[in-house]
Amino acid sequence: MSSPLRLGSRTFGVTDRVVMAIVNRTPDSFYDRGATFAEESAMRRVHEVVAEGADIVDIGGVPAGPGAEVDVAAEIERTASFVAAVRSAYPDLVISVDTYRHEVARAVCAAGADLINDPWGGVDERLPEVAAEFDVGIVCAHAGPMAPRTRPYRVAYDDVVLDVLKHTVGLAERAVAAGVDPARVVIDPAHDFGKNTWHSLEVTRRLGELVATGWPVLVSLSNKDFVGETLAAPVDDRVAGTLAATSICAWLGARVYRVHQTRQTRQVLDMVSAIAGDRPPRRAVRALA
Repeated sequence: MSSPLRLGSRTFGVTDRVVMAIVNRTPDSFYDRGATFAEESAMRRVHEVVAEGADIVDIGGVPAGPGAEVDVAAEIERTASFVAAVRSAYPDLVISVDTYRHEVARAVCAAGADLINDPWGGVDERLPEVAAEFDVGIVCAHAGPMAPRTRPYRVAYDDVVLDVLKHTVGLAERAVAAGVDPARVVIDPAHDFGKNTWHSLEVTRRLGELVATGWPVLVSLSNKDFVGETLAAPVDDRVAGTLAATSICAWLGARVYRVHQTRQTRQVLDMVSAIAGDRPPRRAVRALA
């Protein structure tokens, strides 16, 4: 059975649908192409997404895909001081950092981060000990057989959803065994990570099986390749497909949504919540002709 999710000073109920806005401190992100690499631009983006309804801000210092090497020191330089600046500006905001390295996780948690968002499925086995040390949350993702910053090539599963379930639940249980508060653990099927388009569609279709584990489920769908390949859409024309997938995941019970389009996602989730009866509609009055 699902239970409340506690991140930082916030507690999210079982019917809350939580928006995690992406702010990349990288010059070569696949979607924004470095638009928030400079600290001033990144902070301006934080102000925007908070105003648009973000519950969490997810800060990343390394692109997901192949590219120039970013060592530990460079990743810490891109993220830790910025986390401290965001924490100073927004004392109660939930701050997440997208990293797969325990050294970076320790630095950003010391600077004020509330959540370690590990996109590569536990390749660094020391991440849970950092989460336990700082009493922060951790995202337990499934990246299949892929090494960090590689793309799937002829990857195959007998049953991709069963593989996702086994891996993410196993990581969640190991995190709790390491001392992480169970209320701070999230699982993530990690669309496109170690998966082709067919796998990502299957995971979306059967997301309810992950929800049934009782662990809060995070989905990161925003403008991804499975959307683009399904619709034959370039990266700058995937918003509609992303929002369609978002509404399906919301109906099936996902709890956290990692996104580029904060305002549109917030509206989709509020609409799903109203249809599901989880929250009343916001009052708006329009004169009828």
